[in-house]
Amino acid sequence: MRSGFLALILTLSTVVSACVIEDVRDALDHNNFSAAEATLRSYRSQHGADPQYLEALSWMARATLAARQYKQADTYARQTETLIAQQLKHRSLDAEPHLPIALGAAIEVESQALAAQGDRSQAVALLETALRNYGSTSIRARLQKNFNLLSFEGKAAPPLHIAKYIGPKPPSLTQLQGSPVLLFFWAHWCGDCKFEAPIITRLKNEFASKGLRVIGPTQLYGYAAQGDDAPPQKELAYIDAVRQRYYSGLLDMPVPVSKANFNTYGASTTPTLVLLNRSGHVALYHPGAMPYDDLRSAIEKVVNN
Repeated sequence: MRSGFLALILTLSTVVSACVIEDVRDALDHNNFSAAEATLRSYRSQHGADPQYLEALSWMARATLAARQYKQADTYARQTETLIAQQLKHRSLDAEPHLPIALGAAIEVESQALAAQGDRSQAVALLETALRNYGSTSIRARLQKNFNLLSFEGKAAPPLHIAKYIGPKPPSLTQLQGSPVLLFFWAHWCGDCKFEAPIITRLKNEFASKGLRVIGPTQLYGYAAQGDDAPPQKELAYIDAVRQRYYSGLLDMPVPVSKANFNTYGASTTPTLVLLNRSGHVALYHPGAMPYDDLRSAIEKVVNN
């Protein structure tokens, strides 16, 4: 009886912890910042600044950044980082799921708030320090994304890892110099990637005569259909099945499979689109989907130069 009661208490505690994140996000979705603050205060008085609280607090930082309340966003982000530093004295960042989400978001918000207020160099320095400190953790790609957003365009594109692949054998980026190249980072579970695929197929066909090449890097996530755990070979087969079903217009697109590519290019958001000019330099870096007209305009500038 006692063990059953303790199990019930633990279950209820987990539910309450999850609810604080959902409740704060729901209040923020309705622009009710005071309700979100009240939820956080109430939760912290009962549970302390635990990882769930810190993830919820990071949503305050994200929401105020979206509202262009840069000083308040910076305050929430720094509070989150300070409290996480206390947690990291006793555990590793990736020991549970909430801390990396919270820390990645806090550093992202702080850097974007700095850049929005005109202090781009300090934002870049902040991200460089974060990459040194957390480059071997699960937030590496997210930090790299934000660093790339501020500094990637105009730089030579890093080489891709191409040893493992699906579809045609990928050429190296060095071999593709002289041609404009669109890198389409995608994931087998990503709905936005599937919606972007017809746009990329249409543009690939439109600009084929101008030499446009499309490469579609992806990576393994450790699971396949319905989130079931999958060893590498089973997941690779599943990725290929997804490619055949949803990317039928891009079956001639080489698909390098490497987590290292996602880390280097900061593809924590899928899709991520990276457009290279004929000399192999980054002309466009865009985490997220792009409408046809916007992506076409960017490609047109590259192919005509």
